[in-house]
Amino acid sequence: MIIYPTMELKDGTCVSLTRGRLQDPEIWHVDPVETAHAFAEAGASWMHVTDINALAGDGDNNELIEEIIRTAGIPVQVGGGFRSRDRIEQWIDKGAGRIVVGTMAVHDPDLLRELTKYHPDQIVLAVDIYQGQVMTDGWRTPCAFTAEDFVRAFEAAPLAGIIVTDIDADIEEQDGRLGVISGVAGHTRHPVIARGTVRSTDDVARLKYVPKISGTLIGRALMSRDVDLAEALAVAQAGPEPTATFQ
Repeated sequence: MIIYPTMELKDGTCVSLTRGRLQDPEIWHVDPVETAHAFAEAGASWMHVTDINALAGDGDNNELIEEIIRTAGIPVQVGGGFRSRDRIEQWIDKGAGRIVVGTMAVHDPDLLRELTKYHPDQIVLAVDIYQGQVMTDGWRTPCAFTAEDFVRAFEAAPLAGIIVTDIDADIEEQDGRLGVISGVAGHTRHPVIARGTVRSTDDVARLKYVPKISGTLIGRALMSRDVDLAEALAVAQAGPEPTATFQ
């Protein structure tokens, strides 16, 4: 299972959002570029960055993200406000390892399918779920179809993966979150990346054995130091199962 250490950037700083509330971010007093380097030094094979300003439509963190891409030493998966062909292709040209698309997939699914053909395994579909419905525009606008129907619509596209977030789950309902995410995973052949499920290293160990989950994003828990990245990476690695011994 792949661990994606995650940064959410707003006005040049690392933040965390609670249930997507853009107006009330929790600010972390860390240097984003140094944090990206630390992710790589801990052994991460990928990292994820979300541009909250681009997502909200009130600016961007382009220069900072470009520096992270240039210097991190590991591939960077970038999300936040990717709603046009030009912007997606611009960031692929800038060296982004993958681009995460959500809202555009709802409004122009044919364009997303076309882009995946030109950029196979570089586009990730974001599926954000609230009360069983897919949400767009930074978790603000509900759609009229279910997550299962949404992922099935892109089954033939060569996506790099699907990030699934259960927005509605209570923060303590770990089993509930995993139930929604694993349910979506059962309706697609694509690798599924869980978001919002890890608050401790034990959660990584639990998630590792959920069928069809290939990875997880960890953001707040790393920033708050509730999870040690090197330890989480070690837990996530596949290894031989213990076998019974007989006397």
